[in-house]
Amino acid sequence: MILETTIIVIYSISLLLIFMYALAQLNLLFNYLSSKKKEDDSPQLDLSNPDEVPFITIQLPVYNEMYVMERLLDNIVELEYPKDKLEIQVLDDSTDETVVSTRKQIERLHATGIDITHITRVNRVGFKAGALKEGLEIAKGDIIAIFDSDFLPKKDWLKRTVPYFKDEAIGVVQTRWGHINRNYSILTKIQAFALDAHFTLEQVGRNSKGHFINFNGTAGLWRKTCIIDAGNWEGDTLTEDLDLSYRAQLKNWKFKYLEDVETPAELPIVISAARSQQFRWNKGGAENFRKMLKRVLTSDISPKSKVHGLLHLLNSTMFLNVLIVGILSIPMLYIKNEYAHLRPYFYVMSFFVMSTIIFFICYWFMYKNTYGSGFKNFIRYIGMFFVFFSIAMGFSLHNSIAVIEGHIGKKSEFIRTPKFNISKYKDNWKSNKYMAKNLSINVVFEGLLMLYFAFGMYSAFTVGNQGGDFGLFPFHTMLFVGFGYVFFKSLRSKV
Repeated sequence: MILETTIIVIYSISLLLIFMYALAQLNLLFNYLSSKKKEDDSPQLDLSNPDEVPFITIQLPVYNEMYVMERLLDNIVELEYPKDKLEIQVLDDSTDETVVSTRKQIERLHATGIDITHITRVNRVGFKAGALKEGLEIAKGDIIAIFDSDFLPKKDWLKRTVPYFKDEAIGVVQTRWGHINRNYSILTKIQAFALDAHFTLEQVGRNSKGHFINFNGTAGLWRKTCIIDAGNWEGDTLTEDLDLSYRAQLKNWKFKYLEDVETPAELPIVISAARSQQFRWNKGGAENFRKMLKRVLTSDISPKSKVHGLLHLLNSTMFLNVLIVGILSIPMLYIKNEYAHLRPYFYVMSFFVMSTIIFFICYWFMYKNTYGSGFKNFIRYIGMFFVFFSIAMGFSLHNSIAVIEGHIGKKSEFIRTPKFNISKYKDNWKSNKYMAKNLSINVVFEGLLMLYFAFGMYSAFTVGNQGGDFGLFPFHTMLFVGFGYVFFKSLRSKV
C-alpha cells in the first residue's frame, strides 16, 4: 500500500495546486470585470506643449532577423513624434549577413534626417538583457521604448502611451499584444487564445488592484531612472523582462497597463519555433521564482499581492502539475477500482473538474472581447477551449522540463524565436534558415505519452467489474489528442 498511498498523495497535491491557481484566475476575473466600471483618470502629459514632451529612445534588440528586419525599420520610422525628441537604437547582435543589410538600411534612413544608430557588440554577453543594458548607457531618452523585431506599432503608438509618464511614480507603460497572423493555423489560434487571456484577464486583473504585473519584453516603455534604480538589466534568467519588472515593483515603482492600445505582432507559425519560445518563457518563469521568492515574501506589500505575485511566478510550474496529474491518473484509475475502501479519497478528482470549469468561465469572458458574444460564438468558443486545453496539456512534458531546469538552476543560452514574415498558410516557411535542424529527443517521449494515454482510454472499458469506469475518459482523450498533435506536428516540421 506504500506505492498506492504515495501516488494518491502526489496526485492530490498536484490537483490542489492547480485548483489554487484556478481560484486565483477567478479572482483576477472579478478584478477585471470591476475595472471595467471605472474611468481612467490618470494624469497625462500634454504633448502639444513642447515643455512637456520627454525625449524618447526606441531600442530594437535584434539577432539574425533576415525576414523581418526591413519591415521592422520601415514601420518604426513611421511613428509620429517630434523628431528632435526621438532617437532609435538598433541593438544588433546578429552573426550573419543581416548585419550588412541592416547597416545599409540604417544609413539610408539616417540620411533622411532620422536619428538612428546601429549598435553592434563583439559578443552576446547577457543576450538580450546585455544588449539593452549596453544601449542604455548611451541612450539620450528619459523614456525607453522597446520593440522586438516582429512587432509593428501603429503610427500613433507613442502619442497614446508616453503621456502616462506624467505621474513621476510610473516606471513602466505596457501595451496589449495583437496578432497579425492569428488565423494562420490551429497553432497560431491557440497561441493567440492563450496570450489574449494573459493580456486581458491577468494583466488588467493584477494591475487594477495594484498587484505585480510584468513588462512583456516588448511593446512597452520604461522610465530610464526606473531601470537604473531597480538595478538595471540582468542576464541571469531567460526572462529578463519579468526579472526587472519584479525588482522595479519591489522598489515601489508603479506599472501602467493599457489594454486599449494594441501592438500587432507575428506569432510563431511552426511548432519548433513555438517550442523554443515556450521553453524560454517557462524556464525563465521558474528561474525568477527561485530568484524572487525570498524578496517577495520579505517585502512590505500586502498579503494578497504576495499570493498573486508568487502564483504569477509559479505560472509555468502549473505545466509540471498538469503532467504529474496526467501520468498518475491512469494508476489512480486502477487503484480506485482495485481498492474499494479507498474510493472516498477519489473525491479529490473533482478538483480538476472544478478547475476546468473555472478556466472555461474565465477564458469565455476574454474570448468574447475579441470575437463577441452570442450563441454561435459561444459554440465556437467551446471547440476552441477544448482544442486549446488539449494542446496546452500536450506541451506539458516539454514545458515541465524547462520548469525543472529553471528550479534547479541549470543554465542555458537564450534561444531566439525564428521569425517568418508569413501570414498566409500557402506561403513557404521551410526555407527559413533559422529553423532548428535537429529533432528533440523530447518528441519521442511525447509520442510515447500519446500511446500511454491511448492505453488510459482503453482502460476505461476494462477496469473493475462494473463494466468499466469512464470518469477520466474525457481527460485521457484530451491528453491523447494534445500529445498526438505536438508529436506529429513536431515530426512534420522536419520534413
